[in-house]
Amino acid sequence: MKEVDIVYRTMFAELDQRTFDAAFASDFSSDGLFVKQKSKNQEFWYFQTNVDGKPVRKYVGPSSSKEIDDRVKTFKELKNDLKTRRKLTSTLVRNAYLPAPERFTGDVVAALSNAGLFRLRGVLVGTVAYQCYPGLLGIRLPSTAMQTGDADFAQFHSISAAIEDSLPPILDVLKAIDPTFRDIPHQSDGKFSTQFENAGKFRVEFLTPNTGREEHSGRAAKMPALGGAAAQPLRFLDFLIQDPVRTVMLHKSGVPVTVPAAERYAVHKLIVSSRRRNDTSGYAKRAKDTLQAASLVEALVQTRRHGDLAMAFAEAWNRGPSWREGISTGLSYIEDNKRGLVEDGLRKGLLEIDEDPRDFSLAS
Repeated sequence: MKEVDIVYRTMFAELDQRTFDAAFASDFSSDGLFVKQKSKNQEFWYFQTNVDGKPVRKYVGPSSSKEIDDRVKTFKELKNDLKTRRKLTSTLVRNAYLPAPERFTGDVVAALSNAGLFRLRGVLVGTVAYQCYPGLLGIRLPSTAMQTGDADFAQFHSISAAIEDSLPPILDVLKAIDPTFRDIPHQSDGKFSTQFENAGKFRVEFLTPNTGREEHSGRAAKMPALGGAAAQPLRFLDFLIQDPVRTVMLHKSGVPVTVPAAERYAVHKLIVSSRRRNDTSGYAKRAKDTLQAASLVEALVQTRRHGDLAMAFAEAWNRGPSWREGISTGLSYIEDNKRGLVEDGLRKGLLEIDEDPRDFSLAS
């Protein structure tokens, strides 16, 4: 794989920082103030304004985050340099050949970002998230693994219930982009919607981890922070969205997003590939899953992040038999010319973190 030139990696990092600063500045107006609130022995920042003479608070984040704490202290100094960011984005796409999302997809993610989805600790998942990794890792990934016709977002139910803030109505946000968007009633309970679709069949879906009984996967979960949207509970999703990372999607002037850590995405895709149905659609999705997993492993190995990969791999492996079976099956689906590189990278990473590869069925 070809590494992105250091000049463009530096430019991407600058765009990432500028985009985050601009988003923070636009979220909070100068006529409000930041206040701390304690909940379950933790302190959180909220932004308070007055609406019709009554105080209204918007969740910002944990006070333990130095990054947020610093911006709380200096947010009045932040500037929205839209023109400069747009030029940086254009240069990275045109000259560094970093991927940009399809325009409509970018507009959807941008609208939800502006509405506060990532501020409320939502996570962009799926192929749209995968499109963000070349800039984040500084490695060009195969473009054939980046095609998609939907956008998926995830949030922990516990977070959605605890933060005491919410997006505006999701359907209103989406209709502002395309008035043909409609909610799709969930098959288990028509009062809830986890998916939204427009006339062109572009679909937006909300997901949440299912860490309980398998039967919960067939039900929609109420999500207080998602502006009236529910979420589809899925197995293994808690592993994917644990400890996500902030980055920028190369759309227009840059869109601040939160995505899964690349090493977790790679391991999760191995598991997901093992659960695809054995039909035409399932085979195509499985091939895409394993291509994404193998490509990210190769990128992590090339950027000398064997240890990060191995930590995620070991964590998933040690979660139980169904996890080990999913990972092993997923590895077997990787094309022969890539599987050796993937397994070798995992072995080196496990040795780096003082684990015996033989304990993970990876004998040398």
